[in-house]
Amino acid sequence: MKKIVPCSLFFILFYTSGFAQELAKVTEPVFKVGEKLSYKMQYGFFTAAEANIRIEASDKKLPGNAFHLIAEGKTAGTFDIFYKVRNRYDSYVDQNTLLPYFYSEDRHEGKWKHTDKATFDQRDKKVTANKGEFSYKGDSYDFVSAYYFARTIDVSRLKTGDTFDLQYFLEDGFHKMNITYVGTETIKCDMGTFNCLKFNPTIIPGRIFRKDSKLYLWITNDGNRIPVKAHVEVILGSITMELQSASGLKYPLNPIKN
Repeated sequence: MKKIVPCSLFFILFYTSGFAQELAKVTEPVFKVGEKLSYKMQYGFFTAAEANIRIEASDKKLPGNAFHLIAEGKTAGTFDIFYKVRNRYDSYVDQNTLLPYFYSEDRHEGKWKHTDKATFDQRDKKVTANKGEFSYKGDSYDFVSAYYFARTIDVSRLKTGDTFDLQYFLEDGFHKMNITYVGTETIKCDMGTFNCLKFNPTIIPGRIFRKDSKLYLWITNDGNRIPVKAHVEVILGSITMELQSASGLKYPLNPIKN
């Protein structure tokens, strides 16, 4: 898998909001067609990247009713001058199970370009992608559908310190993210102050992360379950993601009044 650059890191902050497949899912999705979330990523005092994720009605003929999930990201400001990134990820998922039918990505990072298409066979547990056919056990998601599935998990029985896994397919095979539930916390971001659930996903040390780097993610403790803030330590300094706007939500987004 290609080394993570700042804008790709932005999307890692999205899908690490997951929990284990074994946990119970709420009876219906907590989102709907028309939802749109916008984020910015700060590196120190600088805005490094911007991202939008949205839900549209499916424009493909698929075995069942499907959501079309779209995630787009790009570098911003000075970062866009020295290292331009334009990434788009698309996922088509069953409206009931949220398991993916089809996934594609189109990534432009500096002079490097990459595209991939993956078709999921949920019955035979196989994924056919550009690099071949891959088999898996249990449930598996893609880069985008993992994030949306995670939002539907019933977290009412979570206890501080509980640890979970989420399996997803990306580029060259299946990967597993381990996440620890830290507890509840009131967090302030550009859109206000919210009661949140706090999580600590594992990260792999390397070119960007230190060996002792910590990643924390806060999602609203309400019907929408949307990430409002994330913070991760890197080799030099830290990166913060914050929610900038939210529209088309299934439930009202109610910040705490000061």
